[in-house]
Amino acid sequence: MNDDQERQEIRLRVTGMTCDSCATHVRDALATVDGVLLVDLPSWKSESVRVITEAQVSKEKLAEAVKRAGYTTDLVDERISGARPVMILFPKQSGYDIVVIGTGGAGVAASVTAAELGYRVALVERGVIGGTCVNIGCVPSKVLVRAAASFHNAKNNPFRGVETRSGTVSWNLLVQQKDELVASLRQEKYVNVINAYSDKITLLRGDAKLTSDGRVILDGKEELSPSRIVIATGARPRLLQVEGMSGTEILTSTSLMELDRLPKSLLVIGGRSIALELGQALSRFGTKVTILQRSNTVIPAHEPEIAEALAGYLREEGLDIVTGVSVVSISGSDRKRVVAEVDGERREFTAEQILMAVGRTPNTQNMGLEDAGVELDENGFIRVDSQMRTSNEKVLAAGDVTTLPKFVYVAAASGSIASENALTASARELDLTALPGIIFTSPQVATVGLTEAEAKAAGHNVTVSLLPFKHVPRAIVAHDIRGLIKLVADVESNVLLGAHVLAEEAGEVIQTAAMAIRMGAEHGFTVSDLQRMLFPYLVQVEGLKLAALAFDKDVSKLSCCAG
Repeated sequence: MNDDQERQEIRLRVTGMTCDSCATHVRDALATVDGVLLVDLPSWKSESVRVITEAQVSKEKLAEAVKRAGYTTDLVDERISGARPVMILFPKQSGYDIVVIGTGGAGVAASVTAAELGYRVALVERGVIGGTCVNIGCVPSKVLVRAAASFHNAKNNPFRGVETRSGTVSWNLLVQQKDELVASLRQEKYVNVINAYSDKITLLRGDAKLTSDGRVILDGKEELSPSRIVIATGARPRLLQVEGMSGTEILTSTSLMELDRLPKSLLVIGGRSIALELGQALSRFGTKVTILQRSNTVIPAHEPEIAEALAGYLREEGLDIVTGVSVVSISGSDRKRVVAEVDGERREFTAEQILMAVGRTPNTQNMGLEDAGVELDENGFIRVDSQMRTSNEKVLAAGDVTTLPKFVYVAAASGSIASENALTASARELDLTALPGIIFTSPQVATVGLTEAEAKAAGHNVTVSLLPFKHVPRAIVAHDIRGLIKLVADVESNVLLGAHVLAEEAGEVIQTAAMAIRMGAEHGFTVSDLQRMLFPYLVQVEGLKLAALAFDKDVSKLSCCAG
């Protein structure tokens, strides 16, 4: 069929399905009808199935196919949709239709998507199932962050007449609890999910290597010949190569969370999210922490007002933050030493342990990517376009192993998109217009959209609102007015371009801003619309409305509830 021919979209209500296998039977039955381009039935629970076909296909033919499979159906909606990209399912083959390498957020999402489309998946893993987030990243680190917050808050209660005590820290018990939670979530969210699709997903163990002719070799022996391949092998902590460090034990975020005892002192090389989250957590537990940051500010990609304020709050808690640091050498065993140039002056720092938190490096080594024609960037990450395609048309990639932002929710979304695009002609794209990001320090840093500098560089005539949290009622009653909100808007369109929040539970605020930015980009939702929205009183997100009002009002002259 030519791309300019008409297509139709038909929605059917299917009854009688009781399990995922039923949904598969319905999808397979509809896919056999000549002229069917897409069968979209996410789950047997949904009942409604969307079918896109060539214009001449009748709804009666579709109903007959469903009835032959043993189910009943009736028409919900029918319309001509015109020429547009649709999910044309590629032919299935006798073996595995797709090989997915890696069982983290991206790999499991890719595998589940392929299985739900009715394809057979070989899911390859050489290590522990679950990838970075659940095993050594988001989950365990946030356990320590929240535990540290509980301990800190017990010692720093702001309310008169309420006595609290902090007690002591049993590091081994805390690590044990963290490990138990990790094991539980790994089983529930990864192993069990994979097992739930055992009719379509086969878990294979071993090292995967791509060949120039499109095959995947496991451990140098087993050969797989899929139609498509998705690489989702993730990334690991990056280690800078510094003079003298070969004889010195250097901690990464992974090994720090596995220590058998809490260090008395810690040097942290790095000043971004992981460095600050773990550095503050250990400081709150009683470790003397020094942050050594290369740039002239911590979190340098963020708004300067937020970076400066956060550094100030961390220093008030007792962290020593040194910026403009260029590490010269690392040495020592029992007592470790870092020699560095700081603003042109040589300085020496010592501590019991050193944590290096300077980003991630991709797991792309010894995978045959060069032979397979898969292009990497200068840091070894796989280059992908918005559809997760690589320079090899047969190979797609997703998650932290790629040039995409390193967030687990981006990994999961990109994994699903990679699999869909690998097996269909949908050409689905990953939209990062309203991508939120959070740093789990206290206070948290949450951002979405463009910074002021980025907006100006993109050619916008911008206006900025800056609201200290001393004006937010929820912060006032909590006796914690640390933080600020910075909003960036386009002068001509009055559309919100960026929102940047420093506050306790800032992560719970940012999604409202993300929705405002997306609605602005797609439907012209403006700052004025945000100002007119009703926000509940005494919640942190009310600060977003106050910040919007602050574009053209003095919020100190407003009554309660931002009326």
